[in-house]
Amino acid sequence: MKLSMLEIFDVGLAVYFIGCLGLFFFRSNLISILIAIELVLLSINYLFVLLSVYHQDIQGQFYAMSILSVAAAESALGLSIVLIFYRVKGSVFVEDTNLLKA
Repeated sequence: MKLSMLEIFDVGLAVYFIGCLGLFFFRSNLISILIAIELVLLSINYLFVLLSVYHQDIQGQFYAMSILSVAAAESALGLSIVLIFYRVKGSVFVEDTNLLKA
């Protein structure tokens, strides 16, 4: 059974909206916020590659690789900040970030 282009496109949009909902509903935990951001970026990559294959153009795949490199750097920095925050405060809740003000 072969899927149509709209069905594949709908999967990317569903993952994007799950990531957006995760950003709005799971604001209390920093790790959940990072996971939601990764879902959004990966769904955008998926849609770039999908449209690139559909239009037979390599430019969308180049954009996807660029976004993947930025997402990898964001993950590394974000997780290191969360790890240091956990060592200092003992929790990863967003409510405790106001204690870091100088």
